[in-house]
Amino acid sequence: MLTTRFLTRTLLGGLLAFTVTGALALEGPSYVRHTTTEGSLKLVSTDHLSNLYVDPQDDPGVIRAVRDLRADIQRVAGQQPQIVHTASGLGQQGVIIGVLGQSTLLDQLVESGKLDPSAIGGQWDAYHMEVVEQPLPGLERALVIAGANKRGAIYGVYDVSEQIGVSPWHWFADVPAQRHDALFIDGDLMIQDQPKVKYRGIFINDEAPALTGWVQKHYGDYNHEFYEHVFELILRLKGNFLWPAMWNNAFADDDPQNMILADEYGIVMSTSHHEPMMRADKEWNRYGEGPWEYSTNPENLYNFWVDGARRNQPYESIYTLGMRGQADTPMSEGQNIGLLEKIVHDQREILSNVFEKPLEEIPQVWALYKEVQDFYESGMRVPDDVTLLWADDNWGNIRRLPTPEERDRSGGAGVYYHFDYVGGPRSYRWINVTPIAKVWEQMNLAYRYEANRIWIVNVGDIKPMEFPTEFFLRMAWDPEYWNRERIEEFGVRWAAREFGSEHAEAIAQLVSDYSRHNGRRRPEQQSADTYSVLHYREAERIEAELSDMVERANSIYTQLPEERQDAFDQLVRHLVRASANLTRLYIDQARNHLYATQGRSTANEYGASARARFEHDAELEAHYHQDISDGKWDRMMSQTRIGYTHWNNPPANTAPLIYDYQPHDQPDMGVAVEGTARAWPTPGTYALPAFSPYGQSERRITVYNRGTQPFDFTATPSQDWIRVSETSGAVSESTDLQVSIDWDKIPAGTHTGEVFVQGTGWGGTRVQIEAFRPTREVAAEMKGFVEADGYISIEAAHFQRQQARDGIAWATIPLHGRTQSSISTFPVSDKTFAEPAKGPYVEYDIYLFSAGEIQVHGLFAPSLNIAQGRGLRYAIALDDHPPQVVDILEDSSQQAWETAVSDGVRRSVTTFNVAQPGPHRLRIYRVDPAVTLQKLIIDTGGLQPSYLGPPESETL
Repeated sequence: MLTTRFLTRTLLGGLLAFTVTGALALEGPSYVRHTTTEGSLKLVSTDHLSNLYVDPQDDPGVIRAVRDLRADIQRVAGQQPQIVHTASGLGQQGVIIGVLGQSTLLDQLVESGKLDPSAIGGQWDAYHMEVVEQPLPGLERALVIAGANKRGAIYGVYDVSEQIGVSPWHWFADVPAQRHDALFIDGDLMIQDQPKVKYRGIFINDEAPALTGWVQKHYGDYNHEFYEHVFELILRLKGNFLWPAMWNNAFADDDPQNMILADEYGIVMSTSHHEPMMRADKEWNRYGEGPWEYSTNPENLYNFWVDGARRNQPYESIYTLGMRGQADTPMSEGQNIGLLEKIVHDQREILSNVFEKPLEEIPQVWALYKEVQDFYESGMRVPDDVTLLWADDNWGNIRRLPTPEERDRSGGAGVYYHFDYVGGPRSYRWINVTPIAKVWEQMNLAYRYEANRIWIVNVGDIKPMEFPTEFFLRMAWDPEYWNRERIEEFGVRWAAREFGSEHAEAIAQLVSDYSRHNGRRRPEQQSADTYSVLHYREAERIEAELSDMVERANSIYTQLPEERQDAFDQLVRHLVRASANLTRLYIDQARNHLYATQGRSTANEYGASARARFEHDAELEAHYHQDISDGKWDRMMSQTRIGYTHWNNPPANTAPLIYDYQPHDQPDMGVAVEGTARAWPTPGTYALPAFSPYGQSERRITVYNRGTQPFDFTATPSQDWIRVSETSGAVSESTDLQVSIDWDKIPAGTHTGEVFVQGTGWGGTRVQIEAFRPTREVAAEMKGFVEADGYISIEAAHFQRQQARDGIAWATIPLHGRTQSSISTFPVSDKTFAEPAKGPYVEYDIYLFSAGEIQVHGLFAPSLNIAQGRGLRYAIALDDHPPQVVDILEDSSQQAWETAVSDGVRRSVTTFNVAQPGPHRLRIYRVDPAVTLQKLIIDTGGLQPSYLGPPESETL
């Protein structure tokens, strides 16, 4: 596989050192400068404008791309070069573009020895780009872009466009060009490049109401005027493949120009996983006769498919084989392996008859989606030249990948992935919810297991999935370049390209933050119960994160040049603000419910805030539709997202249920204690969670008003080591008392006391306080993560030591997971460690004050067993005890899967009996590949329910 770029790039601290002020290449070095250097080519300068040569007999798609390059140079430099068809038109310096074997001038350069593109000869979608000195008489210097095929030449052209300062999203996200008066190409430029995944594409799906409403407003329907923008976008992103919109449309039937222009542009077309033989599902509604059932209606279906093959015979296509139920439903009762094998046989017979060439030369794919995979696992096979398209579970977790034996199939394998889905446990279609680290973790497995023939991703409405879509297609081009170490770099380089280097790191952080937040739990699945308002101050921490995100996004927005604000709104700010607003709506609703139940007069304030956030959601949508780019994207954010009660979306956003509390018309004290849902004056014992020097430093007692008239209170600690932020005061609505421990005044051991809160009625309440301080001798031997508050919480990447085995080791996947990062084992291999104690491990130092039974909760990525007949196993050991093997997928029920994908983690629990308190070592061993660990939580008896688990424990 070919990838050669002869230029250097500078790395600093593992990330690219951004020194450019203009555009920045995503892959490899930047070869465009704005001042001349020795040997550089003058693309645009004060005294020269390079013309663009393309052979008039070259491929129409290449000629079209050259016209795009001319327009891009105009966008950047304000000058438009000429497109010429003779060498004499190039002047002293110029650009020569074409396909080897189709461009007379290129072939002349090769024959004369001025150009050596032999490395790309016959290579799929490859291109050679080089600055050549004196390539022709009278031509001092030329930038030569030579494609092994038409797409190769097109990719080279668009690489130049991107490098000079034109974003692939210049139309679909209104990113303005980086303007410069001068453009020079490095004289030592020599690039030879080609993709490592053959077909790289997107699936426009679940497209109503948002994209469909927008398309109907601007184009009437999904016609070629719309699709030309899609074709160009795919090519600029280095893709080449498309499954078109199909909910209510039929690509080739809606507009005959769709297919013609797709082929001219260089887009390989196919129909989706459930639409065989280049016939759209809706075409059967229009022209089909009889039921969609091959067991009873084979003749009509056969002829229907013949027409599809004949229609697409002139165009570059991949033919989907097999059959599902109509409208992407499961197969009917009449389907069985024998019948499906006959269907595939008949479809291949059609292809053989229509094309009159070997079937091995006709691209075909069998999508192993949902129940279709079960047919494969039950023994159904297709000929080796057919590509097996494995699928994820619709939630970003690949179900299966090729075995070593399957990797020998000539048709190879691919993956169908999702950023959007309609179905259970809950449809998610509104906004980007996919962190690119998650994409990398799964698609890296696909690449390493040689599922490299087709990568196709469901992108929903295209917008607002721009960021993960680009990462998916760029990674498909070169998965080895976009490796684990470059995950963070991608976001920074992307932001620098779109918005300049000044704010690049801050913007990349924003994108990472909001997508991580949405990846924790899809907005459509969130509710008042998602984040705990009782334990670990979880809702407060989430609220603070979101408030900070919005503040950062708004600040960057105001600092950007006005011409870039619309693009920033589309690509970043709207996603931050809309996501944050929705989650905070549910947090406000949760507080309203809790406080109304407790009898707090402030309950109604949070109810009003939740209603205001519901209205603000509509305001944000209206801003996107009416204000951004002068209303260009009206209807694009119209997908409903609030008020789900089952898997499918509600017909309209539904306001949250709010409790209306009626306060007394007189002063009436209530007291709430952190961590407890009930509140005084409800009878019972009230106690704060125990204090430790190594746990949460403050805990809260809230004195609140159940009525409308203010009152005075006192809060009296019983011991001098108990600190209370306020010991008296007046309460109109509520006052938070922060309780802490003066560790200088408390001796070693466990001690108890109380805070006596008095105000109106019943004499007040006593809140129990407990604090533990270890002896100096114990403190001296402590190391690692220390138990406090009844648990130890550990981020997986924070191990103290590790041991590699057989060249395999645990390593961090940055930005992956719900909190900080994750770890998995690399390099990816098929190896399973039958003896876990001989596998690679990571080790954590922990210190326990408890003895007896403890439970270790492992929070793992919700990955699936990519190898048939095997679970997803790791092993865990405490100290020198033999490791216990745990299968993350032991519970393979539908409910367990739904919980895992909804929560963004799959949990495992292992029990240990600890003989005595003190220092211990916890090890996690690799057994099977593809296990990715996010977090460990050790429950020593005090772990409380929350969504993310407690914050990481203190480490010594």
